[in-house]
Amino acid sequence: MNDLTPEQTAALNERHRVRMERKKAIVDANIAAADKAIGIIIVNTGNGKGKSSSGFGMVARALGHGMKVGVVQFIKGAMSTGEEKFLRRFPDEVEFHAMGEGYTWDTQDRERDIEKATAAWEQAKAFLADPAYGLVLLDELNIALKYRYLDVDTVIGDLLDRPEMQHVVVTGRGAPPELVAVADTVTEMNVVKHAFKAGIAAQAGTEF
Repeated sequence: MNDLTPEQTAALNERHRVRMERKKAIVDANIAAADKAIGIIIVNTGNGKGKSSSGFGMVARALGHGMKVGVVQFIKGAMSTGEEKFLRRFPDEVEFHAMGEGYTWDTQDRERDIEKATAAWEQAKAFLADPAYGLVLLDELNIALKYRYLDVDTVIGDLLDRPEMQHVVVTGRGAPPELVAVADTVTEMNVVKHAFKAGIAAQAGTEF
């Protein structure tokens, strides 16, 4: 690009301006067409890192807008995490429930896992029935659904019956197709590289 003549640079800049002008017209039209205001269901799934991280990022975003937030963690709970330590500083804005006992390969007790997941869903239902909560994060719910600790049709029914303006974020790998079908936004995180594969242990602040 440094080898371009002034005339070539000017022509390149003009082509860019025209492209961006056209793009802006399209974006503006799409924004104008998206005129519905309603609570949405967001699903973060896939084998890559970032599902819960994104979910807690949306928790921070909701809090920034003055929303009350409810968090239920399925599976997780055996160890303290940075997000839990931080959010418990704001008990008036966030209600946080870590209701698992660890990953399935650690617990090795399906009946106990089902019991804990059922209790966690009861707490989730309380949030989903309360319009005071602007956003509800159901962290690792997909895992509980994947292992059939919970009935997917019951879960979807409760999600769809929530208050009209309430947002829900569901995380965890292996999101069932039934949940994907009813969600408004679905993102699949894919692995390109992960530090663990290079023998690097989980680090505070990035993994927990």
